[in-house]
Amino acid sequence: MIDGNHGSARRYGFLLIEGYALMSAASAVEPLRAANLLSGRTLYDLSFISAKGGWMRSSVSGAFETEPVSEAGTDFDILFVVAGGNPLTYRDDRILAWLRRLARSGVPLGGISGGAAILAAAGVMSSRRFTIHWQHIDAMREVYPEALIERRLFVIDRDRFTCAGGMAPLDMAHALIASDHGVELARAVSDWFIHTGIRQAEAPQQLDPVRRYDLHHPALVAMVQLMTSHIADPLKLEDLAHLSGIGGRQLERLTKNQLGQSVMQFYRSLRLEKADEILRQSNLPLVEVALATGFSNRSHFSRAFQAHFGMGPATRRKRRGREEAPDQPDRRILGEKLSSGAQ
Repeated sequence: MIDGNHGSARRYGFLLIEGYALMSAASAVEPLRAANLLSGRTLYDLSFISAKGGWMRSSVSGAFETEPVSEAGTDFDILFVVAGGNPLTYRDDRILAWLRRLARSGVPLGGISGGAAILAAAGVMSSRRFTIHWQHIDAMREVYPEALIERRLFVIDRDRFTCAGGMAPLDMAHALIASDHGVELARAVSDWFIHTGIRQAEAPQQLDPVRRYDLHHPALVAMVQLMTSHIADPLKLEDLAHLSGIGGRQLERLTKNQLGQSVMQFYRSLRLEKADEILRQSNLPLVEVALATGFSNRSHFSRAFQAHFGMGPATRRKRRGREEAPDQPDRRILGEKLSSGAQ
């Protein structure tokens, strides 16, 4: 049994948003439970909250018993928002107002997986660095262009604690437990979950393109890295070749041999895949999606999208809307300005 530092239990609240991922919630909660178990004391007092209270089902039907926001109060050492699905379309004025009230009361706030999007909608992430699940990063940057979003596993910025979801809460919990009760207990918790490869906050969230496409030639590695960092402002072939350290013809030959496309065909495919991701994750006007992925106008973008996916972007978006669950609440269009408290 490992004894943590003495002191009263820290109260951590978890606001569960409908459709939250069970893995993200469990990865955040279980390390704190283990810290209590391994120390032999209640170091963390955990509370689960939802808009209406009662059993709050996750994306795979596993559930937590929750208390309603109306009874939760503001006595938290940290309140985490746990959200999955498409949190950028979430709008519950009562929840957003409660989060603003917590912030005004000085309660530290956290976001797990998509939780940071809801904190941003509440207007409580101004001048704070934060992260969110990689799937939402580009859409977040479009909606909140001034937001200090970082593509990291977790970010702790003063009184804001955010992580990317999935297994990332385990890594953030390690940092929190070490800060609260020492490295020895944090390591014991990590060992308890056979999570011995603790990742630093700046570790990547997803498989990098080099590994995804199984690239080995250094020029191709450089080329794909350049492409993925220049989606909205595409580079020309000669620039890609020059920056990759080889000639244009050699780069073309390598790309066709390994990727089955010309350089610019592959580049366009990357940009269109990113456009499709933004379409799925936001309601941004098509012209803004076009500009965000390096197309000069909507018509050019639509033609390219049609050729790549077999349907235009407007049709793609409508089809996505029809596939949403019928019991989903009405959503506010992403591109609209949020009302009071929004960034």
